[in-house]
Amino acid sequence: MTATSLPEPRGDVPAKAISISEFGAQKALAILAQSGKENAGVRVFIKSGGCSGYQYGMAIDDRELEGDTIVVDRGVKLLVDRMSLPLLRGSEVDFVENMMGGGFTVHNPNATSSCGCGHSFRTDGAQSPDGQGSGGCGSF
Repeated sequence: MTATSLPEPRGDVPAKAISISEFGAQKALAILAQSGKENAGVRVFIKSGGCSGYQYGMAIDDRELEGDTIVVDRGVKLLVDRMSLPLLRGSEVDFVENMMGGGFTVHNPNATSSCGCGHSFRTDGAQSPDGQGSGGCGSF
């Protein structure tokens, strides 16, 4: 297994590949504590789909897979696979609460446009990959 762990940034050390907000970390740590999985983290990934082309996904995962980038930020282990990393680099995981409830979201500097639902995005304004993403917010 070859995983890449990135340290906390100090001084001239480059920024993290991915980070989590303080409120997001509080929510994630509470969920991880209830999961019953020892040494678990939050796997953040990208898959084709959604109404804008790519869709975010998150899961509790206690496995570190070959090629994963592992970042520990604010006490939360974030795991990103090598295919998702280029699309997530520089992103921040956050937890937002609004009148409709609450949930995790990703603030992604690589997204050039996103769906109104906030769960899907594009990176270049081009058509969705593989013809995906023309069905609207409720279609994924």
